[in-house]
Amino acid sequence: MEGQESSCSPATPERSSNTPEPVRSSTSKHRKSPKRRREEKRSQCHHQDDQEHLLLPDDEQIRLPGQHEHSEPSGSSTAEMAETSPKRRAHFLHGPYPATHFGPKACILPNPTSVMHIQDPASQRLTWNKPPVNVLVIRKIRDESLVEPFKELCHFLVEEKGMLVFVERRVVADVSLTTDETFATIRKQLCTFREGYDDISHCIDLIICLGGDGTLLYASSLFQGSVPPVMAFHLGSLGFLTPFKFESYKTEVAKVFEGNAAITLRSRLKVKVVKDMLQRTAGGQPDTEHNGLLPHGHANSEAGNITLQMQVLNEVVVDRGPSSYLSNVDLYLDGRLITSVQGDGVIVSTPTGSTAYAAAAGASMIHPNVPAIMVTPICPHSLSFRPIVVPAGVELMVRVGRVEESGEGCREGVDLIKITTSCYPVPSICCHDLVYDWFESLAQCLHWNVRKKQARLADDVSDSSDTEN
Repeated sequence: MEGQESSCSPATPERSSNTPEPVRSSTSKHRKSPKRRREEKRSQCHHQDDQEHLLLPDDEQIRLPGQHEHSEPSGSSTAEMAETSPKRRAHFLHGPYPATHFGPKACILPNPTSVMHIQDPASQRLTWNKPPVNVLVIRKIRDESLVEPFKELCHFLVEEKGMLVFVERRVVADVSLTTDETFATIRKQLCTFREGYDDISHCIDLIICLGGDGTLLYASSLFQGSVPPVMAFHLGSLGFLTPFKFESYKTEVAKVFEGNAAITLRSRLKVKVVKDMLQRTAGGQPDTEHNGLLPHGHANSEAGNITLQMQVLNEVVVDRGPSSYLSNVDLYLDGRLITSVQGDGVIVSTPTGSTAYAAAAGASMIHPNVPAIMVTPICPHSLSFRPIVVPAGVELMVRVGRVEESGEGCREGVDLIKITTSCYPVPSICCHDLVYDWFESLAQCLHWNVRKKQARLADDVSDSSDTEN
């Protein structure tokens, strides 16, 4: 047992002939103390069979982007690396890499096809392959207070930066802009488009929003595929998603053009609405199975007519609408029934949408870099139905039944709403960093945990004594 060493154990210098051999008992050669076994286990940095990287609880090591799993300085021991490596994780948003071995004999089955390399969100920076040229400016409509900021920004982009600015046609048609002779030269150089008619998704390099959160949501709806970086200025009422102040727009825009700006990848939901008809059986019940699975052809295919397919940033809401009756919808996860929602409806939201409708319905607020999907019931007729958070990689399906009458009799139809995480997030440019911007929005916009500070006990005692005197 002593002669066998791990292939990656630290090298030890050869013992000199003058160095006395330590005295060992006959039993210690075959039996090791628990402390000795723990020390040897900590000194091993790779497993002998599959060379997996282990994270030790005492000296946790963090693999930086670009660093190989098995790279190790030559001639250095694990103890020396533990002394030089930082003890606290700084500027990292991902958790530590989990150990893949559990106890002396158990481990995770290796699957090379499922290995993914994900960059830590804290290190995500914006860069340009080519200098940006085309800038889309989205302005809040019917707000006279934004006319002057809009003109200043367009003048700065066109005259000083030489950019090609795209705006909506209805924005340029504003009376306050058409009657302004000082803006006539800039207005002629603006490129206009019509929503729903002109496709600009492949020619925009940067999006700048002037207004509130609705401008960023509208920008997301314009791009159903890849979304350009979005820079949002707080000129609206709430501004939870708009971290930049317009007073320093020249400096901030110039920094973005230079690159290396921090960005938050706000995940979106890919939504498909499928309408299909299910014939009633002889007993009058729809043709469904009793083990929680959908009938064959509904879980893994696109049976029926896809009437709507889109990418959403905040949430998908299925509610009772104008009906006064209790809604009853079935919720499936990866094709298996998990529950039935009886109430006013259900909200399926992204982490970005967790601070919107879902927060008003009693859900928790999730940081946008947490890969998750939140399911929140709306006024459920159950005291135990609480909001849940599911992994971002699952497919949720909301099944809504309906009864239609025709000349052939009654037929039961279903609307299947399939919801998955989209592969096209919204890259939102940060003003400071990913964590600070979010908590600042919680404090400034939603007044999260705002409370008057409790007075100290000494002050209370002194005040009471002064009153008695």
